[in-house]
This record gives sequence, C-alpha cells and structure tokens, in this order.
Amino acid sequence: MPRLAAPGAGNVVPLRPGDATVGACPLAKCDGTGWVETEAGVVEPCECRSLRRKRTRGVSSAIPPRYRGVSFDRPPVSDMARRPETRDVVAVVREYVDNLQEMLARGRGLWLSGDIGTGKTTLAMLVSSAAAEAGYSLAVYSLPRLLARIRRTYDAETAEDSYLEFFGRLTSVDLLHIDDLGAEKRSDWVLEQLYAIIDERYVSERAVIVTTNLDESELEEQIGARTVSRLVEICGDPLRLEGPDQRYLAT
Repeated sequence: MPRLAAPGAGNVVPLRPGDATVGACPLAKCDGTGWVETEAGVVEPCECRSLRRKRTRGVSSAIPPRYRGVSFDRPPVSDMARRPETRDVVAVVREYVDNLQEMLARGRGLWLSGDIGTGKTTLAMLVSSAAAEAGYSLAVYSLPRLLARIRRTYDAETAEDSYLEFFGRLTSVDLLHIDDLGAEKRSDWVLEQLYAIIDERYVSERAVIVTTNLDESELEEQIGARTVSRLVEICGDPLRLEGPDQRYLAT
C-alpha cells in the first residue's frame, strides 16, 4: 500500500483504495494511470484525463519565460546537438520527445545531470514544453521552490489548499519536472517529502524529469538511496552532460 508523508518528520498517513491521491479512474475505464489499451494493442488516453486535469489547478505548470520557444532547431539546443560532448544526450532527449505519448503512458522519465551551465534545464524544459503543447498535465518546480510551496500548505485555511490536496495534484499530473534536485540542504523533513513524492509517482507509474548538478552517489548522499533507487527505475541511468558553461559561451 502506498504511503504518504504528512507534515512533520516521522508522520506517515497510509493511503486507501479510493483516495484521490491513489489515482483510481473516476470512470472505471482504466487502471488509474489515465491510459487504456485498445483491442488492437494501441495505448490511448482514457476519458478520465480531462477530469484529472481539473485537479492539477494549484500546481505550477507554466514554462518560465526564458525557456518558452526552446527548440531542437534553434540555439542553444541545435549547438548542443553538434558538440561531441552533448550530442548523444540531445539525441536521447529528441527520441523521448518523438515518443512522448508512449513514454508518459509507461511512466518513463529522464534524469539529466552535469555541471552548471551545460544545458540540463534547457533540455528538460524542452521536454516539458512538448508535453504541455501536446495537452498533457504538467508540474514544473525547482526543488527549493517546490519545498517552499509544500511548507505553505501547512498554513492553508481551506481543505482545497491543504497538504493532502497539493500532494494529490502534484502526484497525479502526467509529468513532474523537478529542477536542481539536491540543491536544498539535507534534513529529515526534506528526505521525507522527496521520498513521498517520488515513491507515489513510482508506484502509480507516472513520469518524472529531473536535473541535478550531482552524480548518482552524491545525490544518494543528499536525498537518500531509497529515493534515488526509485528515480533510476523511473528514469533509467542519468544522462550526463559535459562541456563548458554555455552561459559564458553565449556572452
């Protein structure tokens, strides 16, 4: 049974079948993932998806202005596609976008790692932009901003703004995008929040895309081995971006 970390370290609330955050299909047509398989073996969106999208109100789904219009055909991504140290990763991201429906239906994500300025966030935003343009539900946060948003739910005056409601929205979107994973100071509370979010998306087979400056062992130290293990299951091995800081190259 999936479990939800409630506010306050150590407090855990078990989820029950039928709870909104478990993700049962309100139309009883799919298995709760938002996808159905036809007799021909083709995976198609379930009719419940339009209902689920209404529940994503209250999460940040906007692509930041700097990354609107990002494309494989324009710099900096077109430049990255030509550089030996980044072109293989760009090719993997392009393949993911080309097969976006299948990837999201399978709950498959991406993990982009590398030093500052190597293009991690740009590629991740490209994927998120493609998902938004295709009509998928989306939540986009840097890790510090996500944790700050969770903290604000503790002072919520209505049930609609509560921790449980926000958690349900965050874990039910088609794609969760977390930028700068590992950027927050480690604490029991941070570990608890990240594990609860990633574990719920893992068990419900919903995609996650993350960026981080840390390698896998460093990230395990920062956010815990259990969370990293689930990220590997969702995203596969980290895609490492090498090279100079592109922000300096652009000046």
